[in-house]
Amino acid sequence: MARRQEPARGSRQPGALVIIGGHEDKERPAVILSRVLALAGGAGARIAVVPTASETPRAAGRPYVAVLSRLGARSIEVLKLDRRAEAMDPRWPAKLARATAVFFTGGDQLRITSTLGGSWFHRALAARQRRGLVVAGTSAGASMMTDTMIVEGAADQSPTRNTVHLAVGMGLWPGAVVDQHFSERGRIGRLLSAVAQNPAVLGVGIDENTAIEVDFGDRCFKVLGEGTVTVLDGWGAGETNASESRPQEPLALTGVQLHVLAPAWAFRWEQRRPVAPTHGLQRRERLP
Repeated sequence: MARRQEPARGSRQPGALVIIGGHEDKERPAVILSRVLALAGGAGARIAVVPTASETPRAAGRPYVAVLSRLGARSIEVLKLDRRAEAMDPRWPAKLARATAVFFTGGDQLRITSTLGGSWFHRALAARQRRGLVVAGTSAGASMMTDTMIVEGAADQSPTRNTVHLAVGMGLWPGAVVDQHFSERGRIGRLLSAVAQNPAVLGVGIDENTAIEVDFGDRCFKVLGEGTVTVLDGWGAGETNASESRPQEPLALTGVQLHVLAPAWAFRWEQRRPVAPTHGLQRRERLP
């Protein structure tokens, strides 16, 4: 996937999503946050930080102001969006007009969707992202990116219908479901449960200090950081008992494809195909 800057103002190409598995490095080289900054315009970046997911939003926003300032952003503003009434201000389209990126901190993803979902802020965010705004999020701010969102779920048991609780996300990346802190918290069971109940949805599990950069122009995402990204593809699945099983009975799901992608690997989601980097393997499709 080509390295590109944020599209010019007025561009019709959607802005990239940078979806982070949590606990991203905030010291130099801060690879993931540096990439967010580069996509947002480098030294000209104007970044809005949204700490709505946190119970202590001021404290949650503070480290991102510090690191993004140190990395060279032109301006960083922490948005006050603690209550739904604030998100329903019809002036949000004008307020977001100058931002080149919006960054969502961690916390509770349901707090994001219940506070912001369907609001004027949400509408303005989605409209700007379709025209080139970069949107990034870590942990809870990663889970809320898709239209199907994991709210919570057990990580220490076999997949059942009760293993995972799903809700409607912010819908910036349709057709996927994201889980974070993935390997560190052993969350493959709950991602499998989500895919068993929604086989057409691509399951993406992202490790800590790891991210995917979603490029809507290339219809491809690339892995950044130091960990791995697990992709569960249930589109061609054979059989599942998701509709017949009782809530606590084990789920069956056959024919699921599993891919584990290292940094610099990519995945073309429409073709359901991983893409190797330009080194290390013989038989491969090279990144463009």
